Amino acid sequence: MNILIKFLLILFTTFNLYSEYKITVLATNISNYGGFGEWSFSALYESENESVLFDTGFHEDTVLHNANVLNKDLSKVNKVVLSHFHSDHTGGLIKLRKTYKKINKYAFSEVYVARGFFDQRYAKNGRKEGPGNYQDSLEFKKDAEKEGIKFIILDDYKMIANNIYVTGTVERTVESYNGPKGFFLDEELTIPDIIKDDQSVGMLTDNGWVMMSGCGHSGIINTAKKLQSIKNVPVYGAIGGFHLFKATDKTITQTASWLKENGLTKFMGGHCTGIYAAETIADIIGITRENLSHTAIGSVLTKDLTIIRSSVE
Repeated sequence: MNILIKFLLILFTTFNLYSEYKITVLATNISNYGGFGEWSFSALYESENESVLFDTGFHEDTVLHNANVLNKDLSKVNKVVLSHFHSDHTGGLIKLRKTYKKINKYAFSEVYVARGFFDQRYAKNGRKEGPGNYQDSLEFKKDAEKEGIKFIILDDYKMIANNIYVTGTVERTVESYNGPKGFFLDEELTIPDIIKDDQSVGMLTDNGWVMMSGCGHSGIINTAKKLQSIKNVPVYGAIGGFHLFKATDKTITQTASWLKENGLTKFMGGHCTGIYAAETIADIIGITRENLSHTAIGSVLTKDLTIIRSSVE
C-alpha cells in the first residue's frame, strides 16, 4: 500500500494540470449575446484559491455588466493589474471598488501599476488626459484612494499570486514604441509620451508562459523577453491586445518569426491586435484553428489550456 501511495503521489506531481487558473475575457471589442462590447480590455483569472482581474474596461459599467451575464463573482477579486493608464483599460476600477467593497472589504483594493502610471499627459490642444476617464491623473488617484484602493507602483516584476507575475517596467530593447502619437508629458509639448507605464502579466504553466497584455505598447517581443528573463521557458500563449492593427506587413512578419522561434502555440489576440495581424501571425507560425481566437466577451482559456469561444469570432 505504501508503495502504491508513493507511486500515485509521483504520478500526480508529474502529470499535474497545465495551469491552476481559468481565464475569462470580460471586456473587448467583440460581444457575445447579451454582453457589452467596446474598445477596451479586461480578463479574469480564477483558481480554487484566488481571483485576479487584469484591466477594467472603458465604460464604468462594462465589466460589471459582462461579469453578471457570465455569472462571474467579482466580489472575490482583491488584486487588480492595470496594464497602463489609458481609459479603455482603467475606466471601471473605481465603480468596481465601490460596488464590491460592500460585500468584501478587500475587493479591488490592491492595484498594481508600473512606474509612470500617474504621470500627467497633455494633448496638443492643451487638454489633460488621465486614467479612468479622468483628465487629471492625481484626481483619479485621490478619488480611488478615497474608496480604499491602494496602488502598488512597480519598477520591476513581481509575483502577485501563485505562478502569476506582473512584469512592471518593460525594457524597450527590440520595439521602441507601439502605440498612438500626439500626447506629451509636459505642457510645453516637448516630451512625447511613449507610455513607459505599459506592463503585462505572465502566467507560468507546464508548457511555458501565457502572456497577457492590454495593448502591448512596450512591444510584444520586449514583453515576452521580459517574461523569459524571469524564467527562460517558451512563450506558449498570448492573450489580449497587442496593438498590431496598424502594423506593416514587415513588422507583423518579424513579430511572427520571433514568436515562432520562442514557442507561441496559442494566440488569443483581441482588442487592438487586429484580425488581419492575428491571422497573418497564425499563418506564419502555423497555429491551428483550434489554437487561434480573436477573443470575445466570454472567451475562455481553460486550466488545461483549451480555448473556448463564446461567439461567432
